[in-house]
Amino acid sequence: MLTAKQHELIRFIQERLEETGISPSFEEMKEALDLKSKSGVHRLISALEERGFIRRLPNRARALEVIKMPEDATPAPRATRAANDAVGAMAKPAMAAPEPANDVIEIPLHGRIAAGAPIEALEGQTSLPVPAALLGPGEHYALEVSGDSMVEAGIFDGDFALVRRTDSARDGEIVVALVRGEEATLKYLHKDSGMVRLDPANSAYDPQVYGAEEVQVQGKLAGLLRRYH
Repeated sequence: MLTAKQHELIRFIQERLEETGISPSFEEMKEALDLKSKSGVHRLISALEERGFIRRLPNRARALEVIKMPEDATPAPRATRAANDAVGAMAKPAMAAPEPANDVIEIPLHGRIAAGAPIEALEGQTSLPVPAALLGPGEHYALEVSGDSMVEAGIFDGDFALVRRTDSARDGEIVVALVRGEEATLKYLHKDSGMVRLDPANSAYDPQVYGAEEVQVQGKLAGLLRRYH
């Protein structure tokens, strides 16, 4: 069951797509729903995407497709839509493709995380603006990387790790692991016979092995931001 704001947003997106063929920008959605920030729009879109009402088209920041409408009102099947689109294209002159919108959202920045020996991950007191196209569904936060143990995975000191919050991960995924409830580190995760191995991506460092009860997954790496000075 959708919330009132989720209903309002999907109807606004559908109306805009019917009128212009272009999904609204995050700023337009924020204003239409009278929200205080774009992060609220991102949360609503993620919730609708997870429930199968909309999907994001890949490699474009401003591209949403309505898969179904609430209250059992579904859009026309893809084949019908394609036929209608073809008729419409013959009836009106072609329009230039719009430039993708540079939508950004604010996600929490939770201090620094080790890419070497574990260090404390500080609770965030600020936020980080991130292009919406870099993030998929779910709740995200950012950590500033400290150390060089993940350089062979392309993760360098000073990078910002964009992390999707989750408490589970598959073997071989790069995770934020909280060790013994005190220290956090960014490593490849491997589980074996009640033990957890956290592998670096730097031959100069050794794997870290802990009991399964000593390690808690706090998120999976979703992307990176890098500053060039």
